[in-house]
Amino acid sequence: MKGNSFGMGSLFDSDFLKKLEQFQLWSKIMTQDGGAGNRKSRAKGSSVEFSDYREYIMGDDFKKIDWNAYGRFKKLFIKLFMEERESPVQIFLDVSKSMDYGEPDKSIASRRLAAAIAYISLCNYDRVSIACVNDKIDKFKSSLRGKNSFKEVMSLLENIEYSGTTNIYETIAKYPFRFGKGVSLVISDFFCEGNYVDMIKYLQFKKQHVYVCHILSPQEISPEIGESVRLIDSETGMYREVAVSKNLLNMYNKAYQKFINTFEENSAKMGVHYMLMETSLPIEELIRMVVSKE
Repeated sequence: MKGNSFGMGSLFDSDFLKKLEQFQLWSKIMTQDGGAGNRKSRAKGSSVEFSDYREYIMGDDFKKIDWNAYGRFKKLFIKLFMEERESPVQIFLDVSKSMDYGEPDKSIASRRLAAAIAYISLCNYDRVSIACVNDKIDKFKSSLRGKNSFKEVMSLLENIEYSGTTNIYETIAKYPFRFGKGVSLVISDFFCEGNYVDMIKYLQFKKQHVYVCHILSPQEISPEIGESVRLIDSETGMYREVAVSKNLLNMYNKAYQKFINTFEENSAKMGVHYMLMETSLPIEELIRMVVSKE
């Protein structure tokens, strides 16, 4: 279990959190139909200008319930006004066993990235949900709002156990999307079962603007293998002793390039923002990679 040794204090000090708040370009990514979160175009009118509805959630202002809508649908709805409309941000974080590997470790880099994205979104008043996925939805926090909710993000990320396998499509397909159109980010090494294209189609069917953060360690991108190694499937525990040769390394490199090309080509065809991320990069650089995908 990585969670016990993973202190958020060692990853995020106050100076770094201030840096995150400066990534205001992130708001351009979150923009849906002209605006999102606290960045909905104020030029279009004041806070009394009606924009949209959403279902009532515990903690919402009771005064904003639309009782006419309740009379029609027998459900509680909140009126959203132009300055209040949010962009729901959903983060899917792979916590299967294969993510607990590398130097620097994928489990640390991926959690830093998830936390940073969540923090920036919360600062921009977007509604944030995080789901930890392996062969099921292991843990999740939903409908977090405001910077004060970041402590719930930290609590979730501090207590992750990396285990099991991942069928990324089937697991995400079980997730209860509640807010319609939004932004979904998937953070994974994609050493898993399930069809990547099917996953993207499902997310787009759910009206999600999709960002894929494909995170790998330097050892997986450019391996340095000794004379003899035991290759272990970290998710199933199966292994095989192999004698390493130049031919084996060449085969690996070709397989790796094909693996990456498939993601890049499918993502381009489907309008998905795909980013290959190496764990050795500083968190600021990983965030810039996301921000640049406008």
